[in-house]
Amino acid sequence: MSLVSSDRYAIAAQEDRCAPRTRLTIPVRMRVSGASAFETVVQDLSIGGFSAATISRMYEGQICWLTLPGLESRQAQVVWWNACTVGCAFDELLSPIVHEAILARYAREE
Repeated sequence: MSLVSSDRYAIAAQEDRCAPRTRLTIPVRMRVSGASAFETVVQDLSIGGFSAATISRMYEGQICWLTLPGLESRQAQVVWWNACTVGCAFDELLSPIVHEAILARYAREE
């Protein structure tokens, strides 16, 4: 039995929520559908998504693009927004190799 792409994403996202997300400080560019890109900071990252600072209200279901340093823009969808922080899920999971490289460069000590 093979899993459809969306099934793999759902399973990985659930598993990812069970593990602590890695706290980071990564300067990025973010663009919401229909708007100009803006500079912001990713605050945590997993293979399934991220949270970032944002001064503008964002709404569940909005499409956005995140550009991490040295990578192409990645499409994501807003899952939640609270007190100037947005949580988004990537449309396609971040490669574990890319994820580990980002952690090695940007993970911060707690």
